[in-house]
Amino acid sequence: MSKLIPPHGGKGLTICLLEGAALEAEKQKAAGLKKVTISPRIKGDLIMIGIGGFSPLTGFMTQADWKSVCENYTLADGTFWPVPVTLDVSKADADAIKEGEEIALYDPEGDEIMATMKVTEKFAMTEANKKWECEKIFMGEGTPTAEEFWKIAEDDHPGVQMVMQQKEVNLAGPVKVLSEGDYPTRYKGVYHRPAESRAIFEERGWAEVAALQLRNPMHRSHEYLCKIAVEVCDGVYIHSLVGNLKPGDIPASVRVKCIDALVKGYFVEKNVVQGGYPLDMRYAGPREGLLHATFRQNYGCSKMIIGRDHAGVGDFYGMFEAQTIFDKIPTPSEPGKALLCSPLKIDWTFYCYKCDGMASLRTCPHGKEDRVLLSGTMLRKLLSEGGNLPDHFGRDEVVEILRAYYEGLTEKVAIKTHKAATGD
Repeated sequence: MSKLIPPHGGKGLTICLLEGAALEAEKQKAAGLKKVTISPRIKGDLIMIGIGGFSPLTGFMTQADWKSVCENYTLADGTFWPVPVTLDVSKADADAIKEGEEIALYDPEGDEIMATMKVTEKFAMTEANKKWECEKIFMGEGTPTAEEFWKIAEDDHPGVQMVMQQKEVNLAGPVKVLSEGDYPTRYKGVYHRPAESRAIFEERGWAEVAALQLRNPMHRSHEYLCKIAVEVCDGVYIHSLVGNLKPGDIPASVRVKCIDALVKGYFVEKNVVQGGYPLDMRYAGPREGLLHATFRQNYGCSKMIIGRDHAGVGDFYGMFEAQTIFDKIPTPSEPGKALLCSPLKIDWTFYCYKCDGMASLRTCPHGKEDRVLLSGTMLRKLLSEGGNLPDHFGRDEVVEILRAYYEGLTEKVAIKTHKAATGD
């Protein structure tokens, strides 16, 4: 009997990725189906549905699910779920597809058919529907009114831009996934299916596992968060995003090298596992924090480390809004339908010269002038501009890897700072 937390949804891991003879037969059938081109975000969602990372989902959401997720944080059947997982197509494509028809989902980037899908429903996504979704999913305490939100959202919020650029119709229905793209080969040893991470944790005898979400290279604050978690859990899963990011973010291959250097030099290795998952960032702040906890439950994690400005972008969210949202979500009474992975809430962490070590707002009595305020955004800004990092901002081994990456760039992207990055 496993000591790990059960997968989300009460149905075990819902695996939609085919293998063996079933895979070969479906590939042959897919070659003769109508092809629909998918975006990188949809590709990542498909793979997560395939490998059980999005359990209990087995396909793309119906209109009832989409509406309920935006409004109530649950699927139509009452299962907790924090963000829409939808498949958008053009009106012309939608008109050419009948409900009940099977289609092939094609990834132009990898030039392959990723999945087949039985279309059970088509529903229009008008401009008004897209705006409503954006307000429900992306609007936070940083822009408390819709008027304030829309003044800046379409120019400055990448998640809002992605939704507003989606096509006119959503298709719903179950999928059969045929490929994981190049993730298993490109990130061999790092990219995990949930069944694989669970097997690693069980082999180590872990029961309580904390996940650290990463989209930036690990700096001293991330290291400190991990070490706090190691003290109170059996182990930590450093789980970084290996899907697409926004311009200016540091590629996954570089981040993986940084994590390797840090784990080898500054951790007891048996207490840490590094993994990668194939999603694109949605930049949904608090809602994305909930999504991170939901799929980490499927990977076997009972705790989700939530620090300052988790999954934030600009000043759209309150500094600790991704922590407090966990206290406001519905808790379905039906077994398995509630979110069981709980937040490990940690205050703003930094290096303090007077404390002579890492500290947080809860432990350090000193002033801002004594602290090295750490943020991934500030790290990227300083390195991209060739600036010097303050002492204790990052480990030398990690900074060396990052400097080499930035020196090799031919095109630089301007990095905007914000209140969460500067401490203002």
